[in-house]
Order: sequence, then structure tokens, then C-alpha cells
Amino acid sequence: MKFVCLQDHLKYGISTVSHAVATKSPLPVLSHLLIATDQGRLKLAATNLEIGITCWIDAQIEEEGAVTIPARLLNDVIGGLPNDQVTITLNDQTQSIEIRCAQFITNIKGMEANEFPPIPTVNEQTATVSLPPDILRHAIEQVAFAAANDDTRPVLTGVLIRLQGEKLIFAAADGFRLATREVALPADALPDNDSMQEFLVPARALTEMARILANMPGSEENRVSMTVTSTGGQILFHTATVDLISRLIEGKFPDFERIMPKEHQTRAVLDTKALSNAVKLASHFAAHSQHIVKLTMQPGSELEPGKLIISANAAEVGDNTGELDGMIAGVEGQIAMNVRYLSEALNAIKTPEVVIESQTAQNPGVFRPVGQEEYVHIIMPMTIR
Repeated sequence: MKFVCLQDHLKYGISTVSHAVATKSPLPVLSHLLIATDQGRLKLAATNLEIGITCWIDAQIEEEGAVTIPARLLNDVIGGLPNDQVTITLNDQTQSIEIRCAQFITNIKGMEANEFPPIPTVNEQTATVSLPPDILRHAIEQVAFAAANDDTRPVLTGVLIRLQGEKLIFAAADGFRLATREVALPADALPDNDSMQEFLVPARALTEMARILANMPGSEENRVSMTVTSTGGQILFHTATVDLISRLIEGKFPDFERIMPKEHQTRAVLDTKALSNAVKLASHFAAHSQHIVKLTMQPGSELEPGKLIISANAAEVGDNTGELDGMIAGVEGQIAMNVRYLSEALNAIKTPEVVIESQTAQNPGVFRPVGQEEYVHIIMPMTIR
């Protein structure tokens, strides 16, 4: 194998797939990247057997071939080279590569490519739905962070993706909060058959996909297809230059629609940025008091606007209180929340204004972006002792 490519292209490809490299594994090859020529392009791939990422970059292929190279060392070497042409040559006898760039020559020992686990690809028999990359990325960013981080309940570590009519529904919950996002699908984005209805994707895999889409050159021009493998155990996200495949989580996701509040007693419309800043200030004190922040909503009148009071109190440190004007209707109410959950919910809301709906101190708070009704975030209340 021998090829020539630009350093920044190779650096991008390595960076894209490196997040799938296994950090701890009894199989040494899983700490490697696969480098292979593939129909006139260079293919880079990594997998930890949970997710696999493949990236294709432009290169001048002089000799076909494949090899696996230690991922961390390769990333460090390529990242340290000048932005110039890179020539890589494989020695078939020693399974080592020679890297030439400007005045630098590096040799790295690798392993045979046939030891690398196969990564499934798209086939024509599986159902596919496609989305514009920016819409998919935003949906992931608004939902995936609400999934659970521990494996106590495996189904809660995933994001539910449900194909329902002409829309996709994304939902994630960790037992203390719930985030849902609906995405309308144009007719040409719908699958050809109804075999893909509902599945659970690990939140980590979706977070990696969002990262890839955010860094992908020209990502706004190409759609991303989601394909469930014929066995139903894996999902593949496919773009023109990057594939990500992930196992699916077995199990039944909770009936989230049943727990979504259908009514409210108090409704507030507030400036999102101002509320985020007030919550951030309160968080310095909430961190010393079980991470509790209190929201007190006081309805306004014809002469005065309503007020939202954000407060946090830590007996050993001090306290903080902030007031925000807003359109508040209904009855006066108070709800206590985990300040981190509240902050993350507001970070996911990109509209200038946010709606907060509540019933009583014992009921969850509901957050909606003004003008983006397809997103809902629910936070369970905390009990103040």
C-alpha cells in the first residue's frame, strides 16, 4: 500500500474515527485504526465493538493495501506534522508504515488488517430514513444529554427513536428528567417500508454522531440516512464520507407520553439568556446545598409584569436571589429543581424566549422553547427538607 494525501485531511479522518477506539480491551487490535484503500479513496476505521466509525478521505492511491496502526501514536504523529503532503508506504513484510512529510520521516509498526473486526455497511434490503444533517444534529443535542449515565437501567442509557407517521420522535430520560423532540419528515425522506418503527440507540453513539456532523466539511449539503441492519440489532448512520454503526439496546423504553403533564396552573414566558445567567449565578450556592435552586413565579397585573424569583441558599456559604420580569399567568407557585438539570435544559433551548409551565411544588416543571413547540423538556421537582 502506498498513498499521498494532505496532512489536514488525514488529521481530520483520524480525529473523526478515533472516538470509537477501545480504551481498554483484551484485543490489542481494538486500540488500532484500520487504514485501507477503497475504490480510489482512503478509508479509516475504528471500533470498540459497541460502536464503529468509518471515514473516507481523498488521497492519491499508488498501491492498494490495508493495515492497522496504533491509534493514539498515529494521531500524535500526524497531528505534529506540518500542513503539507503526507506520503505513507506499507511494508508488507513487517506490517509497518513509513510516513514522510516535509523533513520528517516516521516508521510505525502495525498489525495485519485481517485481524480487524468487520464493520457492517448499508445494504439495499434494509429500511432507511434520511434527514438533513443540521436537523439531526440539533435533535440529538436537545435530547441525548438527558439519558442516564449509569447502567442500572440499561434502557435509560439510550435514546428512543420512533418513526410515527410522517415524523420522527426522539426521547431520552434518566428518571429525573425527560427530553423529547419531534422532527417532521418530508415525503422523500420516509422509508420504503414500515419495518423501522421504534428502536433504542445508545446516547453515546448519538452524541458521537452529532460531533461528527458538527465537524464535517460541507455537512449541510448532504443528508444523513439511518438504516437498521437486517438482523435488527444495529443501526447505521451514513453520509457521503462518514459511517457510524452502533448496537441497539434491547428492552422497552418507558411510556413517556403518559407522564407528560397535560395541564398547568402557572405559565411563564421569560428571556432565555437572562434566565440562564441567573441560574448560573445561583448554581455557585446551590452546589453547596444538594444542588437545589428554587423558582418562585409571581403573576403580574395590567400595570406590572410578572416576576420569576430564582434563589439558592447554602447555610455554610451564603445565598443568592435574582428576579426576572416576564409574562406570568395563573396562580403564584414555587418549584425546587436540580440546578444542573435546569441549566442543561436551558442550554438546549436556542430560542430567545422560553416557556415554563408548572402545577404544584410536587409536580414536574415543563420547559418549551417559544416558537419551537416540537421540543419539550420536563424536570422532576426536588423536596426541600
